[in-house]
Amino acid sequence: MEAMILKARLEAEEIPVHLRYEPAGFLYGFSTTDLGRVEVLVPEVFAAAARQICAEAEGGADPPGSAA
Repeated sequence: MEAMILKARLEAEEIPVHLRYEPAGFLYGFSTTDLGRVEVLVPEVFAAAARQICAEAEGGADPPGSAA
């Protein structure tokens, strides 16, 4: 659910987004294990803007994997 909210927020900023779900997690509805993992993918040219929006959504914290 969080990934879908983030996707909508990024798209509102005109950033193209693709969500990549773990197949078993999507099929069985897991959300609290690695099987419930969702990757939020954006084109590289939008990466900095997307990271900023993610940081704002997390209350100012750097999003996971944001190290450049």
